Amino acid sequence: MADLLYVATRKGLLTFARAGGNWRLARTDFLGEPVSMILADRRDGHLYAALNLGHFGPKLWRSTDAGQHWQEIAAPAFAAEGEGEGPSVTMIWSLEGGGADRPGSLWAGTLPGALFHSPDHGDSWQLNQALWQRPERAQWFGGGYDQPGIHSICVDPRDSARLRVAVSCGGVWCSDDDGVSWACRTQGMRAAYMPAELAQTPEIQDPHRMLACPAAPETLWVQHHNGIFLSRDDAMHWQELLEVEPSSFGFALAVHPREPETAWFVPAVKDECRVPVGRRLLVTRTRDGGQSFESLSQGLPQADCFDLVYRHALEVDESGQRLAMGSTTGHLWLSDDQGDSWQALAGNLPPIYALRFA
Repeated sequence: MADLLYVATRKGLLTFARAGGNWRLARTDFLGEPVSMILADRRDGHLYAALNLGHFGPKLWRSTDAGQHWQEIAAPAFAAEGEGEGPSVTMIWSLEGGGADRPGSLWAGTLPGALFHSPDHGDSWQLNQALWQRPERAQWFGGGYDQPGIHSICVDPRDSARLRVAVSCGGVWCSDDDGVSWACRTQGMRAAYMPAELAQTPEIQDPHRMLACPAAPETLWVQHHNGIFLSRDDAMHWQELLEVEPSSFGFALAVHPREPETAWFVPAVKDECRVPVGRRLLVTRTRDGGQSFESLSQGLPQADCFDLVYRHALEVDESGQRLAMGSTTGHLWLSDDQGDSWQALAGNLPPIYALRFA
């Protein structure tokens, strides 16, 4: 199981390390700076940290020695950015490696909803014009942010040219030709926040998080704004999982790396409230593709709890056994038994945006 956990927070990047059976805070980088995303690239060990510096814009840093030293590299940007015209990248919301057969290839999703590619470990970036120029993009709109954004990127481990991205609010977009062309695939999804006649419109769906099972990438899970959806045919059709207790609303999602029917969620009260149901924090797990769900709460606060778990703040390691979860109130938990029980690693951290095991 993984022995390093990278924690991207509002006040820096924290590295927790396991030694002698215990976890401890081993490093703090970018102290005081909001770290919106972290990527621990399993292909070459490179580490990438995206900073969201507000007025100064997003920045991107790379380490080739597990965070001992950092180098600022190019950040995704539009061609005319800084010239007073056109769109500007306001945040890097997702970072993923471009496939085992393409060392150095990276994909980044941003606010506004743009997809960028780097062929050279982040030294340069190019906007994916094919997705940016889709006429349907005019229908996209912001969910939690004022602008639509790409928060989930799935690269097929069997074929690096096959890409699936999720946009809030803009649906699920699929490319089988390395981003040259795109199709919106949301059949079976519904947007309960829209009038009935518009509820199934593809380009206004609000997937909060999308993940594919690495061992069976044709199986995709989505935590949507108004439900949990599963596709077993590579996003061609989606099945809504009904009667999920205590709630099918949430942001976070984790999928077992080898068992496509196993996934974890963190339920909450939807829309303006956004707190744990009954102010009790728990994780729901299905092992049978959503036919049944277990509520897992051992070691988690069960009274007066206001923790919300963002979409990138629930993570499972390559073993499928160890999970980590971080909250908006700075709590960090770990489970070594697939969520059956949890231990608190920290309780006074800054708000947690994203987690990555290494």
